[in-house]
Amino acid sequence: MSQDSKNLDMTMMFAIHDALRRELERIVRTAARVDEDPRHVLSTAVGWELFKKFLAAHQASEDLTIWPVMRAALAGRSSELVLLADMEAEHAGIAPLLADIDAALTDRASGPERLRGLTDTLRTRLTAHLDHEERDALPLVDATLSPEQWQDFAVEQRGRLAPDAARYLPWLLDVADAAKAAGILAKVPEPLRVAYESEWRDAYRNLGIWTPGAAVSGAATVSGR
Repeated sequence: MSQDSKNLDMTMMFAIHDALRRELERIVRTAARVDEDPRHVLSTAVGWELFKKFLAAHQASEDLTIWPVMRAALAGRSSELVLLADMEAEHAGIAPLLADIDAALTDRASGPERLRGLTDTLRTRLTAHLDHEERDALPLVDATLSPEQWQDFAVEQRGRLAPDAARYLPWLLDVADAAKAAGILAKVPEPLRVAYESEWRDAYRNLGIWTPGAAVSGAATVSGR
């Protein structure tokens, strides 16, 4: 699907998908490390916890405000309803995999051997889901939802992410080029944009989210609602 939708502004949707793909690659590389126990890195670095938190917020927002609304609008259209069921089933399959990875992080016996396979599976499944959603579901979303219904999704997701705004926005823009970052920041309320440029960006860089032992606590809270 082109990011230039006919009806709905999906800039932020594609931005979080790209950020999730980026972090999946980092997670897989971390699990493959031989210079340090990857269980220690994943279990103590901020990056793993942020990935899980932001993924959960994104998927829960879709499950609450997109798929049910579309199911009602598309009643009787069997192929479209199957696609919506696939989206929900693919979401449901991710949480148990994350739990398996967390279990491997504390398993001294077989954890190291299991971790690499589990993170590879996570990358494969979640990447496939994101591709499936962008290819098939988002064009249907664009054709089905009104701007007001799409805004309901944005508000739900923003509310879930607001307590972690100081980390979420720099995370979203991590390694983004200047043009992409400018496009995303143009969608952000001015107080958050100013906070990002004056404080959050540098604090995030200094944090080193894939450095073992970095703390998750202490993020500032700013709501854009």
